[in-house]
Parts: sequence; C-alpha cells; structure tokens
Amino acid sequence: MNKKTPITGWQLENTYAELPHIFFTRQAPDPVKNPNPVVINKELAVELGLDPQYLESEDGLAVLAGNQVPNGAVPLAQAYAGHQFGHFTMLGDGRAILLGEQITPRNERFDIQLKGAGRTPYSRGGDGRAALGPMLREYLISEAMHALHIPTTRSLAVVTTGEPVYREETLSGAILTRVARSHLRVGTFQFAAAYGEKSDLQALADYAIDRHLPELAQSEDKYAQFLAQVVAGQALLVAKWMLVGFVHGVMNTDNMSICGEAIDFGPCAFLDTYHPDTVFSSIDHYGRYAYRKQPGIALWNLTRLAEAILPLLDPDQERAVEMAEEILKRFPAEYEHHWTVGMGKKLGLTEFKEGDGQLFRDLLELMAIHKADYTNTFLDLTFGLKTQSELADSEDFKHWHERWRERLAEESTNSEEQHQLMRQNNPAVIPRNHRVEEALRAAVQDGDLKPFYTLSAVLKDPFAHSPEQAEYAEPPPPSAVPYRTFCGT
Repeated sequence: MNKKTPITGWQLENTYAELPHIFFTRQAPDPVKNPNPVVINKELAVELGLDPQYLESEDGLAVLAGNQVPNGAVPLAQAYAGHQFGHFTMLGDGRAILLGEQITPRNERFDIQLKGAGRTPYSRGGDGRAALGPMLREYLISEAMHALHIPTTRSLAVVTTGEPVYREETLSGAILTRVARSHLRVGTFQFAAAYGEKSDLQALADYAIDRHLPELAQSEDKYAQFLAQVVAGQALLVAKWMLVGFVHGVMNTDNMSICGEAIDFGPCAFLDTYHPDTVFSSIDHYGRYAYRKQPGIALWNLTRLAEAILPLLDPDQERAVEMAEEILKRFPAEYEHHWTVGMGKKLGLTEFKEGDGQLFRDLLELMAIHKADYTNTFLDLTFGLKTQSELADSEDFKHWHERWRERLAEESTNSEEQHQLMRQNNPAVIPRNHRVEEALRAAVQDGDLKPFYTLSAVLKDPFAHSPEQAEYAEPPPPSAVPYRTFCGT
C-alpha cells in the first residue's frame, strides 16, 4: 500500500523567478544535520493555509530546516544592492533562500524565505548560517510588531540545525522562516539601475506594480504613481515606529521594503527612557539611525529609489527629476499627518486643532528633560496615574497637564470614549530590551525556552492591559552601561 501524501497546505508559486536572471541565482538550501523545532507559529500557519500538525512532523521540519523542498518551490537567492551607512555596495541574500510565494486561502501572496539556509553567491565570504539568538530575536520582535498593528514581515518558525556557527564564540545554529508580502527592497531597484539594462529595471518595476499595486498597471504614469505609493507607505510605517518608540537601528536601503513592511530586526530596540537621540546599534558610531533621525533617513532612502527609477519616469531626465522631486516633497507632510493623528489618539484626541502639534512636542521635550519612560508615561496618562515622580513633580509638567485636560474638554467625545481611545493606542507592554535579553540569554546559554515562550505570549495582545502584563511593563533597573544591540551576522 502506497504511503499517503501528507496534506501540507503548500500552494507555492514562483513569479519572482520569472524576472530576468540577473535578479537571482537558483539554489537549494544547504541541508543541516539534526533539525529540531524551537517555535512554530501555528496561528500564522493557519492564516497561510498550512497545516500546523504537518509543520511539526518530520517532513514539515525537514522543509523548515532546508533539508527538503516542498512541492511547487523554486528555491533561489535574490540579488540586490544598497547603501549601508551611506556607502553603496553590491549585496544580495547572503544567507537566505526564497522557497516561493504561498497563496493563502484568502488568495493573498506571501514570500516564504529560510533565513540562515547556507552560503549563496552573495555571501561575500560569510558562512550563510544564522545563530539561535538573533533568529529568536527576529521572531519575538516581528511578531510583537504585528501585534502592535505595525506593518511587518512575520516569523513562521525557528528551528535549530544541530550544527555550530562561529562568531566571536561558538553558537547554536538556527534557521528562521520569514514571511513577507515580498522581499523587494529599495536596494533591489538600485541593483537594477547599477548593474542591469533599462529593460531589467522596467521588468522589475512592472513586477512590483503587478504584485503590489495592480490597479496602476494600465496607468500612463504608473511608475510615478508607484513611487508615490511607496513614499506614502513609508511615511505611515515610520510614523508608527515613532509612536511606539521603536528604533530600527540599521535603516540601510537594502532594509527598506517597497511594500511598506518593517524588515530586518537585527540591532533594533525600543525606547525605555525617552531621548530623541537614542541609538542602540553597536555599529552606529555617529548616530546616523538615531530615533529622531528615522523620518529623515526614510526620505533619504526614498530619494535613492527615485534616482534608480528616473529612466522610467520620463525620457527627459530634467523632467524625470522634477517629477521625482514633486513626489518626494509629499513625504514630510504625509509623515507629519500620520504622526500627529497617532499622537492625538495616544492622548485621547480625535479632532486635530491648531496648537496640538506643539502640545505633543512639549510633552516629549519634558519627557526628555526628566528622563521619563516613553511607554509608561502614556500609560500613566491613560489610567490617570501619577506619572514617574521626577516628571510629575515638575511645574512645567503640571502646566502641560492642565493644558491637555483643557484640550480634552474641547473634544466632542466624552471622557469614557477618550479613555478607550487611549487604551487602544497605548500598549501595556512592548518588547522591553531587558526582557528580550533575558529570554534570549536563557534560551542560548541555558537551553531554557520558558522565558521566551512566556514573553511571546505576553506580547501577543499588547493592548489587553491585563494584570498579568504588569510585570512586563516595568522599565529596566538603572544601569551605568547603555543598552547596545549587535548585528546577527
């Protein structure tokens, strides 16, 4: 009797593989010795149309580890370029393999990528592997971002490989299965402009439009509209980052997705004590990607995208530059709109009035002066608690609080509606840096995954405001050493 084919749920297509060959190299993942599951995101599996029981089986685990290629997959590594800390370089998937595009029961399309799946032609001397700690970090942060209603790539699974990886020390190897609306980056377009023909650039742009903005496909000015939509998506994304105190840490152009999702969670972290110049990344020596600079860097990156697609905007370069500049000029206003609306909601306001922007910025300035915790200041305002003592005891804050209460009284909503709005926009918990490190340290050094699972569960519903979350809302103890994050490579 023939063994039954398991019902896996894989419905893979491979439209990216239809692009000109300069954009990828076909390559299967490198097999690993002894894969073991660490975490499988069952809820996301169901959304993707995959059978969670299959993913936990020997065959499913073999796919997540790169030891087996699922039906319909055309594995490949993507080529791209990018500005890394302002310097242009040729890049590409140095340790990631795209299996294909999963078509979900809702007819949505998502890339399925194995991160840490072995060397590729773009590895630049690297081993193509990933360590357990950084993969667990990406799982935690990406899923927390999703729960915070921020557009983001997501994580389906982390498996260990049974093989060591060598960094400053010997670490356990792991592979993360990343899910994205696509892995098209600003750097993909830079690669096409720098290394391809105009026909390659046009093929890439047409592909991006067909995949993400099909309503533009027949428009005469579709490339200009495409750029405008990418600008709008990034304005929204970065505003959402700023509203929760998220610092990406490495906003290189290869880490900016054209579909408006957060991608790459290496040296990222969340603000505890508020200061606009906060930097966490150990390699960001000059603060290029500091918290307050993120909107400006997003615009800088978008300008690189505009430069790359100039030949598609208009045959006349001067006219193309004018068109690009006109579109890029929209970014500051679009960002400011999203940030202002979001900050208003965090403070119970739905009707923007002149002077509100100053009210918001005055609060942030006071928070910086008095070293207030970013997330908990808004929580204290939400629940009418006495905010952290140094801030609460200042006369300037008392005056600001009075201005805010007067402004709330001008709203057409009542106090209960305002309170609910604030509850819905001020998370009880974020991935506190010390809690993330606690969980990763226990998993990597002690083989104890309980703190990781507990933290994952706590972060699933950040707006629950449940008693169980209180412990995880506490800021870290004072430290003379600033928190630092490190790149997983």
